[in-house]
Amino acid sequence: MKKFSYEARDQATNKITKATVQADSESAAAKLLIEQGFTPLNIKEQRDDDNFIKRITGRITTKDKVVFTRQLATLIGAGLPLAQGLHTALEQTQNKKLQSIIQEVTSSVEGGKTLSDSFAKFPAVFDPIFLALVGAGELSGTLDDSLMRIADQQEKDAAIMSKIKGALTYPIIVLVVIFGVMAFMLFTVVPQVEKLYHDLKKSLPFLTQVMVDAANFLTRYWWLAIIIVGITIYFLIQYLKTDAGIKMKDSLKLNFPIFGQMFRKLYMARFARTGQTLLSTGVSMLDMLKLSATAVNNTVIEKNILRAADKVKGGKALSDALKPEDYILPLVPQMIKIGEQSGRIDEMMGKTAQVYEDELDEQIKNISTAIEPVLMVFLAVVAGGMVAAILLPIYGLVNGLNI
Repeated sequence: MKKFSYEARDQATNKITKATVQADSESAAAKLLIEQGFTPLNIKEQRDDDNFIKRITGRITTKDKVVFTRQLATLIGAGLPLAQGLHTALEQTQNKKLQSIIQEVTSSVEGGKTLSDSFAKFPAVFDPIFLALVGAGELSGTLDDSLMRIADQQEKDAAIMSKIKGALTYPIIVLVVIFGVMAFMLFTVVPQVEKLYHDLKKSLPFLTQVMVDAANFLTRYWWLAIIIVGITIYFLIQYLKTDAGIKMKDSLKLNFPIFGQMFRKLYMARFARTGQTLLSTGVSMLDMLKLSATAVNNTVIEKNILRAADKVKGGKALSDALKPEDYILPLVPQMIKIGEQSGRIDEMMGKTAQVYEDELDEQIKNISTAIEPVLMVFLAVVAGGMVAAILLPIYGLVNGLNI
């Protein structure tokens, strides 16, 4: 099917609407618009090479999805028919790419498909958890509640990830500054020391000679250094896409000093929050575990949860199934145990998520203080090495002149 951009007048409100529609031809697009209650004013086929820059830079952010989901939930909760709610949400959406997707979802719903099936056509935008919650909401007649829960979960997850990225920004900036100072010393100060020794016909100390050789190599063969670094980065990226690379990266996150505990709490909060949302909308326990395992976004934790799911399938209680798993923090099975006894597992998982989210907030606030000593030691070693490489030759010259 081809994609057409159109300008049409809404026959009910007399407003001008601009959006996109998929159809086999221009006449088919016009017919579809008329059936939807629009009077076509202008229809133009969109080609693949149109808006090249927008296609490269345009992306749908979590904020875009949250706003759309919340708006649709409010409209459905207010009693609007689903198709009309989608049309109204479309008019309020600013992201062009999301507008196009909502237009196609609307057309699919008006064609008789369910909302979950219509969303499923865009797996890159709407993940399995989103689809499961929408499907559960449709079956239970609580679609507005399900959509609101989705928006709440996406919002909380995005807020936590934003805080973690903020915590990681500080050490990255410090490391960039350190390497910047190293480069400045290497290409400006060290050559001057070499020139001084050369003029006096003296031999450079070993450490200084190493730095001089490194500076000379990078000056003469900078292009080779760029190629080597580029190839290394390329193969590293490719390796991290393999199963072994993904497992190594995910294991490193869980065991990395200082940050390891932070990531473990993040994954537990994500698992518990997703589990609460799914169970409260009527998704079965086994489906909840499979979807939550994927939502955690860490293969090591995912395997832990899936092993627990197999035990639950065999008749074991979830709290007992989670206890022996390596990276499942103790509070999770303890709170689930209380939930099993009271018949409110979803509520207990929600409280567990809140505990870890609060702890994570506190840990992120203190992360700069915790990592500062490590960075200071690293800076001292680097700076000490650079100073030794520069001052030792000068002291050697002074001693030689005194003799």
